[in-house]
Amino acid sequence: MKIISAEFATSAVGLEKCPAGSRPEVALAGRSNVGKSSLLNALVNRKKLARTSNTPGRTQLINFFLINGDFYLVDLPGYGFAKVPARVKAGWGKMIEGYLAGREQLRGVVLLVDIRHAPTADDRRMYAWLKHYHIPAVVAATKADKLSRGRALQNLAVVRKTLALEKDDPLILFSALTGQGKEELWSVIGEWLKNIPDS
Repeated sequence: MKIISAEFATSAVGLEKCPAGSRPEVALAGRSNVGKSSLLNALVNRKKLARTSNTPGRTQLINFFLINGDFYLVDLPGYGFAKVPARVKAGWGKMIEGYLAGREQLRGVVLLVDIRHAPTADDRRMYAWLKHYHIPAVVAATKADKLSRGRALQNLAVVRKTLALEKDDPLILFSALTGQGKEELWSVIGEWLKNIPDS
């Protein structure tokens, strides 16, 4: 996909604060520090559109980025190991679930997992939840540049088994550093975004 423009649009705490209109949305989900901001920046060829951090849990709101004036990439709060109070984590969980369950503009979800490690229990729950509610999903195994190709392929098999992916469920090896997997991921997202309606 040719990126003409990419800009931060707004942040939201819940459904009622999400942007109005009918522009389709593709959400990025994953545990804290899995590389969602880096993946988003790599997809749109911008180094600092989404703020990256070495501190897990920096993204605390639902952040909307308007791409080509046509659709939104939506960065969801990370789940898992963020060093934040339990009550805050619980609020994030409700925020994410409310968005995924109730957002009519949602066309699909990119679920990020770290290729260096087996998917966590939270990752398994998230993917099972997406499948249960028939939300299109693609799994992006990030940080591919950290492993040899042979080891990365071995770990992909672990990801596929752990998440119980079906044969046709998309699983893409991705590196924000090298751009590996970027075109494949845009191909999946492009299918979700076919026939973009007027906003």
